[in-house]
Amino acid sequence: MIGYVTFGTNDFDRAAKFYDELLAVIGAKRYMESDKFIAWAVSPTQPSLGIIKPYNGKDACLGNGTMVALVMDSKEKVDAVYKKAIELGAKDEGPAGPRGGGFYAGYFRDLDGNKLNAFYFGKE
Repeated sequence: MIGYVTFGTNDFDRAAKFYDELLAVIGAKRYMESDKFIAWAVSPTQPSLGIIKPYNGKDACLGNGTMVALVMDSKEKVDAVYKKAIELGAKDEGPAGPRGGGFYAGYFRDLDGNKLNAFYFGKE
């Protein structure tokens, strides 16, 4: 149902470098790009994540209660994405681990303060 999600950024080059390295962990690459927008995806037919310079020219800001969840196909990938995010300077919002009911996730904020998680849902 979701085609793509974008995060506004006030430091485009820094955000691009962060997501290039972070999303490489799951095999995602840039597939759309301009001087104001970059989108990454594992496949162009799959949902993507992007960064954007706000169209209205104002500073990017955070949405209270907004979070993007990145689905993984294993707990090991959750661990790898969470670890890479922290290595790249992301802020810990809850380390990777079981959350109950087969839900396994790690939470972090990117360099602009956007909240994300990497999660796996399956057998414990």
